[in-house]
Amino acid sequence: PFVIVCNHQASLDLMGMVEVIPDRCVPIAKRELLYLGTVGWACWLSGIIFIERHRRDAAIEVISRTASTMRRENVR
Repeated sequence: PFVIVCNHQASLDLMGMVEVIPDRCVPIAKRELLYLGTVGWACWLSGIIFIERHRRDAAIEVISRTASTMRRENVR
């Protein structure tokens, strides 16, 4: 298992990140990206898990559920 942290600088960086992220990877992003028009739709449709950074308890719960699902389905 490993963690890839991407600090992209523009919307087009997402295109490059898709090429380097391995198969069966579980992407997590800040919820604010959901509201960036076309980028938000693309993120949502691709199955990205969104974290509300301003609500710590909610973010921890989402990450915990995601980790449980990852273990159960044997994904990175």
